[in-house]
Amino acid sequence: MRFSVSNEAARSGAPRIIAVANQKGGVGKTTTAINLGTALAAIKQKVVIIDLDPQGNASTGLGVPPAERSVTAFDLLVGEESMQAAITPTVVPGLSIIPSDVLLSGAELELANDNRRSYKLKRAIEAYVADAARDRIDYVLIDCPPSLNVLTVNALTAADSILVPLQCEFFALEGLTQLLKTVERVRGHLNGTLDIQGVVLTMYDGRNNLSAEVEADVREHFGDKVYKTVIPRNVRVSEAPSVGKPVLLYDLNCAGSKAYVSLAKEVVRQERKRKALKEGEAA
Repeated sequence: MRFSVSNEAARSGAPRIIAVANQKGGVGKTTTAINLGTALAAIKQKVVIIDLDPQGNASTGLGVPPAERSVTAFDLLVGEESMQAAITPTVVPGLSIIPSDVLLSGAELELANDNRRSYKLKRAIEAYVADAARDRIDYVLIDCPPSLNVLTVNALTAADSILVPLQCEFFALEGLTQLLKTVERVRGHLNGTLDIQGVVLTMYDGRNNLSAEVEADVREHFGDKVYKTVIPRNVRVSEAPSVGKPVLLYDLNCAGSKAYVSLAKEVVRQERKRKALKEGEAA
């Protein structure tokens, strides 16, 4: 796979850490994490996905079977293993994953008496990044579970920003409003710099009016925080996880693959613009 983006993205410094989150299930969080990560890797970005959902769907969707998940996100959170030990290669060059399994569902109980439990993931990532001998990473994508628990709180505490996949359905804005309240609470108590990376509309069906109405409402409320790219409802995207591949490897030419490549380019341009503004302010 070879795609181009105008100008090479900046690669210096710490990785951009993005939590892919929505408290509502079935909106395309894992699908977005897998395929955005793959598309970023295809445009020469080095990416690590952290599978922070006990269902382990991101791990399965990237071809990492349970038998090969010897070190998982659970080991990372409880402090038994380092991020370096947990990173597992995937079928996509340049894309690795910290896998998950059902043990992760016990993290809340395991960390119940730790008054720093919300910072476990943040500390693990910081330790990895601080070691200059480590391989460079451009992006860390955290696939969050569809609930507000210690796992999601860890993700939002560790993240620079949150990317919200939003299904084009009737209650979309209501669910997004609830999520933004959660972001405000985390920003107020745990991570004062947490930002909204953007909202990406998923499962868009151009054949009905509802998708268009939802898109119009979301863009009216959130303006340029909504990505121009929309992810269409596409059967090839749904089929790809069954063979342990992202859709870009399963069917590069389908509408879903093209949409995720477009989204990746938007994310890279957004990051380049953010860094340029930051450098301008420092000058």
